[in-house]
Amino acid sequence: MFMNAFLRRGLNPSSIKGGNRNPNRGFFGSNANLNLSKTNQWNNNSSIRVINTGRERRGEEGRQRFVEEKDPVNNNSNTALKQSNVALIALLAAAAGGGYYYYSTQSGEKVPAPGGPTTHKKEDKNPKPLNYDEVYAEIEKILEKTPNYDDGSYGPILVRLAWHASGTFDKASNNGGSNKATMRFKSESQHGGNAGLDVARDLLEPIHQKHPQISYGDLWTLAGVCAIQQMGGPTIPWRPGRVDGYEGDVTPDGRLPDGSKDAKHVREIFYRMGFDDKEIVALSGAHALGRCHTNRSGFDGPWTPSPTMVTNDYYKQLLEKTWVERKWKGPRQFEDKETKELMMLPTDIALITDPKFKPYVQQFAKDEEAWRKEFSKVISKLFELGVPYKEGTKYRTFKTIE
Repeated sequence: MFMNAFLRRGLNPSSIKGGNRNPNRGFFGSNANLNLSKTNQWNNNSSIRVINTGRERRGEEGRQRFVEEKDPVNNNSNTALKQSNVALIALLAAAAGGGYYYYSTQSGEKVPAPGGPTTHKKEDKNPKPLNYDEVYAEIEKILEKTPNYDDGSYGPILVRLAWHASGTFDKASNNGGSNKATMRFKSESQHGGNAGLDVARDLLEPIHQKHPQISYGDLWTLAGVCAIQQMGGPTIPWRPGRVDGYEGDVTPDGRLPDGSKDAKHVREIFYRMGFDDKEIVALSGAHALGRCHTNRSGFDGPWTPSPTMVTNDYYKQLLEKTWVERKWKGPRQFEDKETKELMMLPTDIALITDPKFKPYVQQFAKDEEAWRKEFSKVISKLFELGVPYKEGTKYRTFKTIE
């Protein structure tokens, strides 16, 4: 699909009721009146000070920060928050406008995390070096933890998460991309192209809690690398360096490709990120993975017979099968005439009807090794768009775990 379609995998259909079709199908597709007028307010029972930090730049709503510390009046250093006071804080935060996520520091301090559902710890003076090989290994362990999930692997949806986190980059304004990991915020997680990706984010959250020093952008893209390699794909060069941003960093909806569009739209989306025609077709080969879900993009079905294996089969299917429009009540898509079991999106068909795209489809269908080399290069490029690496940041490669 062109990414809500790129690996449009996600929630088990049985876990979702209803599900509105959203026209933004990516590539693959009550305010309470709370009056906190005083700048500093002390809660005598819990030693909780409420600090009104005011409005932040870039349109973010004013925040209330709740900090546990010693009451200067009562000289009460009650460090164990009572359950009732924790509930009070949660209630105040929700009433103040919602969207607050809490994390616990080593001291037990509870404060709103500006970057979403993040788990942080106070900076350690002697931090343990982050072992990225260990993180990779932990991601590998969860790929097939639920055998009855879709086609038996979370791999495709982790690739889709990494893709969608990265595919918002705009080279003209130099914003978006995997740096800042803004899909942590509701305003971006609810973009049409990101439906169902809460499954992938939630799946990775325990790993982040275990390794809080890794940024979400690094974790999500490393998960994409791990998934690709463990599903038989090429080695993907990767390097850390992303940081977690703020809600004001969220990019506008509509930057991800829409699977219902044509070749002109595909070029507009990918040229904006800095890709050329060959790179566009090479990235599209990831449609060998995953399937579309009607309760997300509205589209339905897999692109290939082996949706958990990284191969050049996507290109072969495009060229070798006869594709006809599916007659159904859903959005316009194509099905193979012979079995009606596989599907292609309008943006997929555009790759074989456009005279400049088609030669690359033919090349990659004929030469899988050529595609693997190109795919490794361009997916690495995609994951790095907009990341301000420090000079000398070295690439890492990870051994596939057998």
